[in-house]
Amino acid sequence: MTDSTTQIRQDRRNFAIGIFLLLIVVFLWTSSNFITQVRTVEGFDKPFLVTYLNTSSFAIYLIPSLYRYLRRNSKSQDLPYDYQPPEPEPEPARASSDDDLPPLTTRETASLASTFCVLWFIANWTVNASFRYTSVGSATVLASTSGFFTMVVGRILGIERLTSWKVGAVVTSFVGVVLVSFADAGRPPTKTPPPPSSALLPPPSNPLLGDFLALLSALFYALYMLLLKVRIKVESRVDMQLLFGFVGLFNIVGCWPLGLVLHLTGVERFGWPVGGKEWSGVLINMAVTFSSDFIYVVAMLKTTPLVVTLGLTLTIPLAIIGDYFLQSRAATLLGLFGATLVVAAFGVIGWGDSRPGATQPVEPLLEVNEEEDARV
Repeated sequence: MTDSTTQIRQDRRNFAIGIFLLLIVVFLWTSSNFITQVRTVEGFDKPFLVTYLNTSSFAIYLIPSLYRYLRRNSKSQDLPYDYQPPEPEPEPARASSDDDLPPLTTRETASLASTFCVLWFIANWTVNASFRYTSVGSATVLASTSGFFTMVVGRILGIERLTSWKVGAVVTSFVGVVLVSFADAGRPPTKTPPPPSSALLPPPSNPLLGDFLALLSALFYALYMLLLKVRIKVESRVDMQLLFGFVGLFNIVGCWPLGLVLHLTGVERFGWPVGGKEWSGVLINMAVTFSSDFIYVVAMLKTTPLVVTLGLTLTIPLAIIGDYFLQSRAATLLGLFGATLVVAAFGVIGWGDSRPGATQPVEPLLEVNEEEDARV
């Protein structure tokens, strides 16, 4: 068996694992979206606080790294006084393959986490805020349009190949998104919830604003996925626990002033959850975020940014089913047709990128100096 054949099989295996992990994320995210809207309807309408708590939970990932650091220092103190560490090996020549690139240092990982934290926070804050005004189904669909932004920016950075079938798939997905959005906007807004017996969740109060926030979230999701792919390239180069731990730490230290501004201006008054039901919703949401976003990034590194961002469209049928049972909102034919288009588009992207050589990088239209970026 040749090296190229072995590499192809390994790539296919990683791709399949990435798709499996993505399916897990789809289920977790859709469930979390409904939990967020249920919590909002019941009175705990604080998208910033929820995003802040969710992101802060990533700091828990620093515990294993801190333990290893303390253990390593403890062992070094037990060494004899005349111990001399071995001479460091000379740095290898610049690698010609992504698989042979040196791992990111702690400083480089922290630098990447600082940028990732900002993009990730905006993406999640806007999508959480969108549930105030629109349905879970519509917000989920529009947040899934990150595939369009990923394809365009990914081509500029040399991450994605711009082929006719990719363009066709993304355009098909976008058409489906528009159809589902029209189907949702065609429903009249309401300010009062229906009787408790008719639905568990009230209809959307301002679909246009909610859809705009969800679309903004899609843009920032695409940006942070592409940032990680450009800077990391392959999963083996980065300590994922350390990366997410730094994201949580930077969020705790850097984002609380924004919450203070929102409180003082009256946009979002600070307040803790009240009662076991609200606390359970918040804690479940934190647990889902803590695990699913970690899995999502791993899935992206095993596949491509376009696959995972367009893969979010798989949340659409789950969201539509959830809207039916939780809001008594039967899907229209237009909405079902749109959902079918975006799911079919993901199938095309997944099939195309699973072929040998399909995910090889291309010449970028814009050069990115990673070494200078890492020193920022």
